[in-house]
Amino acid sequence: MAEVSTNALLPETFQGTAADIAGQIGLMWELIKAPLIVPLLRVAIYICLPMELMLFIERLYMGIVIILVKLFLKKPDKRYKWEPMREDLEIGNSGFPMVLVQIPMFNEKEVYKVSIGAACNLSWPSDRLVIQVLDDSTDPLIKDLVEKECLRWAGKGIDIRYQIRESRGGYKAGALKEGLKRDYVKDCEYVVIFDADFRPEPDFLRRAIPFLVHNSEIALVQGRWRFVNSNECLLTRMQEMSLDYHFTVEQEVGSSTHAFFGFNGTGGVWRIAAINEAGGWKDRTTVEDMDLAVRASLKGWKFLYLGDLQVKSELPSTFKAFRFQQHRWSCGPANLFRKMVMEIVRNKRVNIWKKFYVIYSFFFVRKIIAHMVTFFFFCVVLPLSLLVPEVEIPVWAAIYIPCIITILNSVGTPRSIHLLFYWILFENVMAFHRTKATFIGLLKAKRANEWVVTEKLGDALKNKDKTKPTKKPRGSLFGDRILPQELGFAAFLFFCGCYDVLYGKMFSTGYPRGHKLRI
Repeated sequence: MAEVSTNALLPETFQGTAADIAGQIGLMWELIKAPLIVPLLRVAIYICLPMELMLFIERLYMGIVIILVKLFLKKPDKRYKWEPMREDLEIGNSGFPMVLVQIPMFNEKEVYKVSIGAACNLSWPSDRLVIQVLDDSTDPLIKDLVEKECLRWAGKGIDIRYQIRESRGGYKAGALKEGLKRDYVKDCEYVVIFDADFRPEPDFLRRAIPFLVHNSEIALVQGRWRFVNSNECLLTRMQEMSLDYHFTVEQEVGSSTHAFFGFNGTGGVWRIAAINEAGGWKDRTTVEDMDLAVRASLKGWKFLYLGDLQVKSELPSTFKAFRFQQHRWSCGPANLFRKMVMEIVRNKRVNIWKKFYVIYSFFFVRKIIAHMVTFFFFCVVLPLSLLVPEVEIPVWAAIYIPCIITILNSVGTPRSIHLLFYWILFENVMAFHRTKATFIGLLKAKRANEWVVTEKLGDALKNKDKTKPTKKPRGSLFGDRILPQELGFAAFLFFCGCYDVLYGKMFSTGYPRGHKLRI
């Protein structure tokens, strides 16, 4: 067969048009590259490198401290006074403090039974325990099911109260605040909060409450989340890696060195007097738990994290649910930082070192810089530098520091270290959403106070193999599976990678020049 040239496959007019368009694009690129692109890219690098160094120093500091804590610091029950709660034959159960259990709910059809059952099975004298189900459900059928479940446990002698509101004002913070106003709560000294998918072990209160009873300066005892569905899919494995670092390192370091960390919103026991002194629950941001923790800390209260006090919970198993959750978790802290930074600076009840830790380490680096440097530097600046050989990036910034940060982040979940490659891609994808949410919070944009309850599967998750899959409407395929923003960035990164393979200096020479890396 005669050889057919590729030019013969296309019409001559089309070939000329394509060549003209490509030539015009190339000419425009060369015209704007030197006077505009190169200076802007260099400015971006000068901004990103200090941010990367701040994140690196923060991660290194946390790594060193956690090693010292594990090697030399005494266990919490040795650092603080702790004695087990025992029944007294003379006074009966009156030696046990009154404890309120709050379970906020919103259309939790799949998990309401499990959470209510776990709370009712807590090993605590029934006459010293009040369980409060705060149901903001909008589905009448679900409200009826939750109420019947509460009545069922009440019939077994459990003091359980089913509470509803006329509106969802303040969302979770509003429900918790309203719950504390009930008359029967006045006798309670402590309140423990469990979200609808959380399942505490029966001895949870017996292990946590003594720290509050015997140490009057402690306001909060926080337990660790343990995920029941971490092995469900790759998405949940990635989440487990990120959250395990938070609990294994960040919370432990904050508790051990500064007696401050952000309340996780669930799985923790509060001293009600500390909540009242701090001003109670506020709904001014989507992180009402962190808001309360910061205000209580500014009043001089201390917090205690117990890594071995674990509470079972559920991770979002769909990307859509996870995105909504991450928007709330990223937007809320940035919005809270904007509202409280000057209040923290002017506070006179805590020392300057604790102020610095809260402002710089807790808020600025972890809640703002970490998202921005991950997105702008690794997802925008580095790929763009592939197209601009005039711009050079230090090899330590492009390779060494990112590798060290990644290794330090992986210590929380050793079993998943072989998934680091996927975790890096996952975190870079989420950095786009987190950065966008951070700016929304800092600027208090339209979605700053958007609250979407994270979807939970509960029993449906365990029974998914036994039930027939339900058919989703065709319209949900585009919205839930085809994500234009992620695909757009993927195309951009793919193009930059292909360009570097074909024309990049690194691939043509084999090694970076000197101590600089030209990518």
